[in-house]
Amino acid sequence: MVNIIVELSKYLMIVLVTMYTYLCFSIFGYFDPDKKKRMLRKQNVLMFMIHLIAFLVMYLEKNDIKILALYLMQVTLLGATIVLYTVIYPRVSRLVVNNMCMLLSIGFIMITRLDYNKASKQYLIAAGGIALCLIIPVIIRKFRFLSEWRILYAAAGIVSLGIVLIVGKVSYGAMLGFTIGGISIQPSELVKIIFVFFVAASFKRSMEFKEIVITTAIAAFHVLILVVSKDLGAALIIFVVYLVMLYVATHQPLYVLAGLGAGSVASVAAYYLFSHVRTRVIVWKDPFASYDNGGYQVAQSLFAIGTGGWFGTGLYQGQPDTIPVAAEDFIFSAISEEMGLIFALCLILICVSCYVMFLNIAMQLHNMFYKMVALGLGTCYIFQVFLTIGGAVKFIPSTGVTLPLVSYGGSSLISTLIMFAIIQGLYILREDEEDDIERKKKERLRAKRSGQEEKAQRRSGSNAAQRAKRSQTSGQEKSQSKAGKKQRVR
Repeated sequence: MVNIIVELSKYLMIVLVTMYTYLCFSIFGYFDPDKKKRMLRKQNVLMFMIHLIAFLVMYLEKNDIKILALYLMQVTLLGATIVLYTVIYPRVSRLVVNNMCMLLSIGFIMITRLDYNKASKQYLIAAGGIALCLIIPVIIRKFRFLSEWRILYAAAGIVSLGIVLIVGKVSYGAMLGFTIGGISIQPSELVKIIFVFFVAASFKRSMEFKEIVITTAIAAFHVLILVVSKDLGAALIIFVVYLVMLYVATHQPLYVLAGLGAGSVASVAAYYLFSHVRTRVIVWKDPFASYDNGGYQVAQSLFAIGTGGWFGTGLYQGQPDTIPVAAEDFIFSAISEEMGLIFALCLILICVSCYVMFLNIAMQLHNMFYKMVALGLGTCYIFQVFLTIGGAVKFIPSTGVTLPLVSYGGSSLISTLIMFAIIQGLYILREDEEDDIERKKKERLRAKRSGQEEKAQRRSGSNAAQRAKRSQTSGQEKSQSKAGKKQRVR
């Protein structure tokens, strides 16, 4: 009986996630607020149904009451997140909130499947992060001087990365972070956000060539520290984010070409300087030929994706735990194996839907600083998704970055939640800008109508005076005519 439920559940979850993904994009074609609200509520129902089915299957497979307890805590967290965001910020983007919760729920499901203890830690980190991030939109909305802290952003980013370079511990060939009180901290995750604010503040301050050179030098220094720390995934993200922001701000293809040339030279240099980079490139070329020399991880990832096929093997029916660091770097492969390639493709489309919303907000903002922040955070998010999934499917060499909101990892989860909270703040600012524009239009329209009325009154008064004058003139002429006639009679 359990096997039948597991087999049916995977098809049902695929249908539900497909419906959710369809609503992510179809909602852009509707302008009726009531229609949109109904579609957003449907997304919430679909998300909770997927979450319920997955945990029901896991409970039936493991018969462990702790799984039900964790399920109830997760449902409470997801429901509270949706309610609190919409109550505290009535003008929040519900689609972004829904997608954030959907990605969190998918991560909760797969991490619970892989490691219950990690899932419990992920839940606690998510709860603390969401509580913290609920105040960020109001900070973005009220603190209008964030664009003035350019030097502070640069100093904070460089110092944070420098601390890792000095006291960081080596993990998988790179110095990614350090541990304080048993808590592992990876500053590069938060530095990505600070870096975006630095670049946006710099471009708002001045677009002169001298200032661009200074900004580029500081950005290159960030990348250099990450390269020395061998955190090449974060270095690549910061590099690409800067190029995109630079091109959008200047519209100069020459800058992008120069950046790509410098990046190509740096990539070749990294290949010859770092042995683990060479290993990853060799593995990327043929993971099976180097199976015992670094290719095991990617090979297992490809085996998992191939084993799952379009519909997956079902929860606890595959072997995703044979993939090294599956909950962190290769969670996409684990999802593909047990939940199916269709489910995994829908996951990608949900991430793309988030990016589309980020770009939509960036394009509609009028303030240069906020526009650049939205663009930079959106690029940072979607490029990290590309690196994670591209490495898992051997499209690009593995970079060791996590899938935002889905993979296990405290620093990554907190930084992504902060990104989404900042985007919500920018969305509210965009709504405020639209209200201001609409209010000014109404004021101009009222002033125009008032001016027209005054002109009409003046014109009416002038016409009345002219008629009175003509009437007076006509009366005088009639009087003179009568007097003339009387004289002629005499």
